[in-house]
Amino acid sequence: MVDLLNALALLGNFVLLPAAAYGSQLALGALGVTLVYGVLRFSNFAHGDTMAFGAMVTILLTGWLQSMGVSFGVLPTALLALPMAFVVTSALVLLTDRWVYRFHRRRRAPPVIFLIASVGVMFVFNGLVRFVVGTGDRRFADGERFIIRANEFKQLTGLDEGLAFKTSQGVTLVITVLLVAWLFWFLQRTKTGKAMRAYSDNEDLAVLSGIDAERVVRITWVISAFLATTAGVLYGLDKGFRPFTYFQLLLPIFAAAIVGGLGKPLGAVAGGFIVAFSEVLLTYAYKRFASHLVPETWLPEGLMQLLSTDYKFAISFLILVLVLLIKPTGLFAGKSV
Repeated sequence: MVDLLNALALLGNFVLLPAAAYGSQLALGALGVTLVYGVLRFSNFAHGDTMAFGAMVTILLTGWLQSMGVSFGVLPTALLALPMAFVVTSALVLLTDRWVYRFHRRRRAPPVIFLIASVGVMFVFNGLVRFVVGTGDRRFADGERFIIRANEFKQLTGLDEGLAFKTSQGVTLVITVLLVAWLFWFLQRTKTGKAMRAYSDNEDLAVLSGIDAERVVRITWVISAFLATTAGVLYGLDKGFRPFTYFQLLLPIFAAAIVGGLGKPLGAVAGGFIVAFSEVLLTYAYKRFASHLVPETWLPEGLMQLLSTDYKFAISFLILVLVLLIKPTGLFAGKSV
């Protein structure tokens, strides 16, 4: 029984908690992608670099707050900077819509034109972030690092294996639950949310019924910027900030959105966790875990790792390809790609 508990503690420490936090971050990112696709009808390839921009602004504001002697106690100061970063990021995406996407929207350009435009916006955002903060790693998490440390867990339980629960993981899980609950309430219960859903179902009919199309577009971009900024900051707090990483995150985020079904918020959440757990489970080395369950003589010489961590994003690509081949509408029957 003790060996089983040790194995579960090890799995929780290196698989379950990290995958849950990572899945929450992907879910928030995928929600922004699926919202834009559902309402504005195009795949926003600039979403990953929007996350990077929001995280960059948060880093700069966090440094400024810290220089003023402001902190958030045991929680990261970045959470205080997050609302201000959201305002800046929202302004950026609204200006981008005004200067880039609105031109094509008024001419009823096909979705591929918007997609190509978003690729151009992606490179602009990426270059802007690199120009401002550089390309190196940045750590901006402060406050108490752990809710419970591995040594404390060992002393508390008497087990040989520790379970560390980081503050960044706890913050990620709590914020994700609150944001997802708010978004579903907003889309289902508010007049604006219902207008967004009507516009998504039939643009022309929504306009004829008196819905302000431009207002719906603006609100969609603002919510997308809010989700992107939050996801970018939570990912940065958990794993550190590097601009190119957010460009790489675009693949698992789109995989999550497509697995769940493009245009389906619930699908984006489910897809985020499916992709995250798939990546972590397939790249974890199980030898130490198995050593608690079977005799040592039964263990192979290798690490019992299905795939190297170098292939982490290849798993997202494989999931994406399989879903597109087998069920293009995703698990929740969203819009086909």
